[in-house]
Amino acid sequence: MDKKVKISFYGACQEVTGSNYLLEYNGKKILIDCGFFQGSKINDERNEEPFLYDPKDIEALIVTHAHLDHIGRIPKLVKDGFKGKIYSTLPTKELSELMLLDSLGVMSKEKKGSELIYGENEIKRSMLLWQDVSYHEEFMIGPFKIILKDAGHILGSAMVEVSLDSSDGKKILFSGDLGNSPEPLLNDTEKVFDADYMVVESTYGDSIHETKEESNLKLERIIEDTINRNGTLMIPAFSLERSQVIIFLIHKLMDEGRIPKVEVFLDSPLSINATKIYSRFLGERGDIFNFPNLKKTLTSEESHQIDLNKNPKIIIAGSGMCNGGRILRHLVNYLPDAKSTLLLVSFQAAGSLGRQLIEGEKLVKILDQKVFVSARIESIEGFSSHPDSKLLYDFVSNSADKLKKVFVVHGELKPNLFFVQKLRDNLGVNAVSPKFGESFEIEI
Repeated sequence: MDKKVKISFYGACQEVTGSNYLLEYNGKKILIDCGFFQGSKINDERNEEPFLYDPKDIEALIVTHAHLDHIGRIPKLVKDGFKGKIYSTLPTKELSELMLLDSLGVMSKEKKGSELIYGENEIKRSMLLWQDVSYHEEFMIGPFKIILKDAGHILGSAMVEVSLDSSDGKKILFSGDLGNSPEPLLNDTEKVFDADYMVVESTYGDSIHETKEESNLKLERIIEDTINRNGTLMIPAFSLERSQVIIFLIHKLMDEGRIPKVEVFLDSPLSINATKIYSRFLGERGDIFNFPNLKKTLTSEESHQIDLNKNPKIIIAGSGMCNGGRILRHLVNYLPDAKSTLLLVSFQAAGSLGRQLIEGEKLVKILDQKVFVSARIESIEGFSSHPDSKLLYDFVSNSADKLKKVFVVHGELKPNLFFVQKLRDNLGVNAVSPKFGESFEIEI
């Protein structure tokens, strides 16, 4: 007999950030992800609002990966009464602690004495509740049977397959964020052929990325052009995956003699520490992050030394959307310089400084200063760690014969609705775009 499971959507609904989904069956409740809303002041305020469920009632939280839009509100969940278990892969657990502590540091500076939504104590309490599980290791949470599968998005990223122990094998798949496979540092996104229901991301639901080959050639050209003009190349990059991939590619281009061997500054303590975790989990392949031209500037003093370097150079720094971090100082220094280049390699959310720059703004406000933009602004979408519309469609279509319903999330309105329509028209599946706070009953 079919059993009804209730699924509620409390984030990443017709927007990219704030992933948070609630599953309920027979009074048992589990969450998938509990992330920050990001990209604007309004979203910062949303993070402070109470949850639309009682955290004390939640049995467990399953985390897909360590990006802040999937983990940022976990300590708030704990502060507000959650005492259940938290499950993820081991790399996600280690990277999450790093990300949450760094985020707390950023919030402390921004809030300047006003009350924070959580403190270091809540992060420590969260980590005590956290249990690591391996890919394909089946585990139970009340009536829910859970299996994590490799999403290929960043180190440790997982899809979450949920079924009921007493059901006839019907499965709900939460994609989390999927990967843009093949990636140099990760396994390919696992194919799934037997999902009955799917909650799938749509970050790039309406666009096609450049190929990896085109992206690599474009990176080579941009580096060469900037260095030949005696300029500085700034690359704002997310600390997880994007920074490591960019370092890997620059190292490779230098090794092959395709770009000049200028100094490359990794100017992000978070990226430096995340790269150490990457190196450990990648084993022998971890050596790719060490080469003579790479300078890791951990301290503030080391970072400010970069300002004295007048030679052509490459600076990789956070944050990926230019909303904070050390990249801001470099933008103030080099955006007015026509010889220099800003290369955006990450998704730029609506409202972010990165989005303003990519849309051609010539006068922007950074660190309370008006900055005129003379530098070249370039972007490469092929380095995205999200799939494009074609890869997303291929992923969903593998389960087309079984799918009863697809919930399309984690995409701004246009790509989200485009992908919903694409699934309806081409696969004939029942695809919907949930609104924030909306609930559905599904027969499992």
